[in-house]
Amino acid sequence: MNVIRHQDALSASPRYRRGELHEFNAGGNDFIYLVSAGAIFALDEAARAVLTNMADEGVEHGVLVAALCAQGQQRQDAEDLIRELVLVQGIVADASGARQFTSPEAPPTDFPLQALVLNITSQCNLACTYCYEFGSDKIATPQGKPKFMTLQTAKTSIDFLLEQSAARKAVHVTFFGGETLMNFRLLRDVVLYAESQAQQSGKAITFSLTTNATLLNDEIIDFLSDHHVGVTVSMDGPPDLQNKHRVFKNGKGSYDVIEPRLRKLIARHKSRAITARVTLTDGVTDVVRIFRHLKDDLGFHEVGFAPVTSSEKQDYSISDPDMNAVLRGFHDLAEEWLEYALRGQMHGFSNVSETIGELTQGVNKSHPCGAGLGLLGVSPSGDLSPCHRFTDADSHTLGNINTGIDVEKRGDFLARGHIGTKYDCQTCWARPLCAGGCHHEAFVRYGDTGHANLHYCDWIREWTDTCLKIYGVLAIQKPEFLDRFAERKPMT
Repeated sequence: MNVIRHQDALSASPRYRRGELHEFNAGGNDFIYLVSAGAIFALDEAARAVLTNMADEGVEHGVLVAALCAQGQQRQDAEDLIRELVLVQGIVADASGARQFTSPEAPPTDFPLQALVLNITSQCNLACTYCYEFGSDKIATPQGKPKFMTLQTAKTSIDFLLEQSAARKAVHVTFFGGETLMNFRLLRDVVLYAESQAQQSGKAITFSLTTNATLLNDEIIDFLSDHHVGVTVSMDGPPDLQNKHRVFKNGKGSYDVIEPRLRKLIARHKSRAITARVTLTDGVTDVVRIFRHLKDDLGFHEVGFAPVTSSEKQDYSISDPDMNAVLRGFHDLAEEWLEYALRGQMHGFSNVSETIGELTQGVNKSHPCGAGLGLLGVSPSGDLSPCHRFTDADSHTLGNINTGIDVEKRGDFLARGHIGTKYDCQTCWARPLCAGGCHHEAFVRYGDTGHANLHYCDWIREWTDTCLKIYGVLAIQKPEFLDRFAERKPMT
């Protein structure tokens, strides 16, 4: 975060304005988040003085130097400081022309794969009322297609991933459904095959899965632990909240079925963290209460939350007042997260951990996620999609595991999803982390995978500002804690 001094000559009598940045204060210290670089800088008094003396319409070089000298700086120091701030990726910008929108370059067309999401079955033993795959907002067209992936399709998928990963030394496979464990026998065989093939290819391979936990048993738990398979459980909280939407086909709630299985999973699976993923819906918005139950009562290592994906208005959609309540709950847990971090402890609220990780790594996204880029979904039939949320959706197929990637369709998807095409994002300071939001959410809400998720903009900016302040406090008071987030996780 320390600013580096440069001695390059400036043009004669330039005019300056602030670069595109977001200012914030954390623990009594001033910081800026520099949008063009996705970088965070601490401001000393001198740098703060430069920014303070800049009007919106800009200020001439000589006027700015004179103002700094009047505030106690030596002329040469003022000249050097201005030069430095101009050269450090635009903290101070040239005001002579129009403001320029900056965005990351598009990745190369041969960008290597890093991960596959294998939808090993489209079947599920629950009937969750908000399910994006089978509910009111579904985009899947599964009629006439296989409901369970075959072992041959799965093996071909693994071979495809290893080949398309090019020079990458590590790849990742996520197993998904439907309910993933309805096809556990295939999952087991694929893990064993993938481990063997990856070893022969000189690559490391890791695994994860998402499950509703209704089918967990000793055999499954032991296999997942023995093979270091990360487990994410879709669960919405204590009995009254879990049973509101996550029900069996006969309408019976699922909590009593999964609770003993979860306790056994968490007790016996010791090789990877066990994570809960909560879908927030109408009536399921008490974030703190849900977290307490999942983390403290059941023992999940990490708990993450996401609002339900829905079109303009479904019965389960969250109202604006309830979204405000959700954000208040997020802030309460964020404060706890910081208290734990200052003691050198992990808290378990993954919404903070994930954002801090991106800030630490200096993420500046061209696209919201790896969908269609380093990650692809594979349907039971072998069709390729941008991610698991587009599985079996004919309008979003990007090829087939047997014939390869449809380069033209993939290119079109990525071109429309690039942050540079989203006009509404071009003045948003939070775009390096957001890049417009989820492709699937955009399609469900606006009918276009490349549309910015405008309904979440205020939420994203406020939450990003909260996490920036957490980062700033840690950077000053416990910088070594941030080292835990320096390595990027596999895309899942």
